Amino acid sequence: MPDSSISKFFEKSRTERLNVIKNFANLSEDDIKSLELPDGGITFDKADKMVENAFGTFSLPLGIATNFKINNKDYLVPMVIEEPSVIAAASKAAKLARPKGGFTVVADESYSIGQIQVLGTDIDNAISKIKENTQEILDLANSKSNTLSKMGKGAKEITCKKLDTDFESMLIVELLIDVGDAMGANVTNTMCESVAPLIEKLTGGKTLLRILSNYSTRRMVKATAIFDKDSVGGEEVVDNMIHAYQFAKHDVYRAVTHNKGIMNGIIAVANATGQDSRAIEAAANAFASRSGQYRSLSEWTKDSDGNLVGTLEIPLSVGIVGGIINVHPVAKICTKILGAESAKEMACIITATGLAQNFSAMRALATDGIQKGHMRLHARNLASAAGASTEQIDKIVSQMIEENNISVNRAKELLEQN
Repeated sequence: MPDSSISKFFEKSRTERLNVIKNFANLSEDDIKSLELPDGGITFDKADKMVENAFGTFSLPLGIATNFKINNKDYLVPMVIEEPSVIAAASKAAKLARPKGGFTVVADESYSIGQIQVLGTDIDNAISKIKENTQEILDLANSKSNTLSKMGKGAKEITCKKLDTDFESMLIVELLIDVGDAMGANVTNTMCESVAPLIEKLTGGKTLLRILSNYSTRRMVKATAIFDKDSVGGEEVVDNMIHAYQFAKHDVYRAVTHNKGIMNGIIAVANATGQDSRAIEAAANAFASRSGQYRSLSEWTKDSDGNLVGTLEIPLSVGIVGGIINVHPVAKICTKILGAESAKEMACIITATGLAQNFSAMRALATDGIQKGHMRLHARNLASAAGASTEQIDKIVSQMIEENNISVNRAKELLEQN
């Protein structure tokens, strides 16, 4: 079985890194050629077919987080992000989690929620009519996806709720749909639109909005990891990290930044694998507010031995088929690198990465502060921004770190001296 704990991966050349990834994930030569292309996998012609009014493409760094063991399986985790230190931090956290078994993650089935808004109806009577005709509605919905029906998936349940608003009371009919290994937006919307005329006929009302909800509370994922207290830095650091978590749990200003750190990991993997990052962010933020106050998405405690225990639970709608994965070759290759065989497995990987990133950010804050490690890694960006060539960057970075003076102005001064 492949081992993701690769020593000094960051010191390897690009060719050496690609060779490690190729061997780990059994990539083809064509895969490697796609990763080496300067356009990031998307030509303008392809981009022009993806969005309206295209005039170019926009690339971001693609890196690999090492050391991940999730549900007893090793992963190299591709991450697309422009922020320095995130990939290194996730890799470090994954390394520290390994001695206690890595990350344990459980995920719900891939259920999507579709909503149909019904106006101008006797709501109680309408609910009775819909309940009486549930099977007919489900059959009509499932007739719109032969693929899901053949797999034993598709629309499974119908629920109704009365919603009192500032304008008038309305009926909301919800379809619960097993979308399999897809994110499921398109099939959910199609089913909602297809059953709307029947719902109008049954209720005597008018349907207005017919669309999925991105608040995917029937696709929950929960990741847990134990970090040995000594590897964390001792009992005091463990306690300080729990104090930091309590700050985020009870203060909305801290919670927003705390959760942003979690999303650094989650969205970086989502970007690499072609997921809908906006839907992921929206659902996570709604879940963070479920108590009526915006709070930490993660939870940190100690076990009976004093080890640090982290848990992250989020609603997460992702897929390994459909969407951008079908058209973006690098997203397809990144999914191949992960070896995710189901949407559930993809959700487990992404959530574990979010928890890893949260651990590293909190540990940095509770010890040396976030800037020490971040700025050391940011120094390369600053040297490049100052105009340093590839050959000059390492020397300038080393001197700025030695002086503990990491800034673009200092990089420019050193560049002039060379």
